[in-house]
Amino acid sequence: MLPLEPGLYIVATPIGNLGDLSPRAADILSRADVIAVEDSRVTAGLLRHVGTKRPMLPYHDHNAEGVRPGLIARMAGEAVALVSDAGTPLISDPGYKLVRDARAAGHLVVTIPGPCAAVAALTLAGLPTDRFLFLGFLPPKDKARAEAIADVATVRATLILYESGPRLAACLAALADGLGDREAAVTREITKRFEEAVTGTLSYLAVRYAEAPPRGEIVVVVAPPGDPAPASEADADAALADALTRLPAGRAASEVAKALGLDRRTLYARALEMKR
Repeated sequence: MLPLEPGLYIVATPIGNLGDLSPRAADILSRADVIAVEDSRVTAGLLRHVGTKRPMLPYHDHNAEGVRPGLIARMAGEAVALVSDAGTPLISDPGYKLVRDARAAGHLVVTIPGPCAAVAALTLAGLPTDRFLFLGFLPPKDKARAEAIADVATVRATLILYESGPRLAACLAALADGLGDREAAVTREITKRFEEAVTGTLSYLAVRYAEAPPRGEIVVVVAPPGDPAPASEADADAALADALTRLPAGRAASEVAKALGLDRRTLYARALEMKR
């Protein structure tokens, strides 16, 4: 078996079904000099599935600052594989700092793509996929969570976030309060035997899961805001009145038509009436 070129290898691992491990990922894990892991017990099970044993070194939120320099030093002559317990490393974990420092040190950095719970949930939800924003875990405290939701309330994209079973109902209720009662999906146990995607409004889902908090790993997907309501005649008149204090009727009509998405000719006729 040929050795790997020294450097950092970012390896995506299954989020449930071991059959989702790619042949390339299995090959990298079999040949890495050391594997940086969240939990060695979880990765040991994956290595048994692959049929190999490799040295492992814990690398997670609690020890990353102390362990990172040693890993960077090893990359000068060894192949270091980075894995998370499930899915793609760096998604909602501290791995990006390892990548940043490896690049700064001039080491090879290679990605071996594969499963990601956030993207898998998006494909199950039946919600718009052309633009989406991943939020990770929202803060658990009510005030901080409400502030985080307010920050994204006007973002015109599908929202994706992770949540735990015991906090799910409260999170869904907070989303409904902060975003309005949008369509959403709660996905859990993705790729596993009891994979589930439950859809409905945020308020409906909040009530459903308040009565029966789910188990397993959960991803919530929330629809983007709907199209804004059309401007009323009063809105148009107010905007025209303001524009006419600065512009002639034609330019005022053009400005308001662009801002409110209304017909310019109608607005021009109204502007002339207002001037008279």
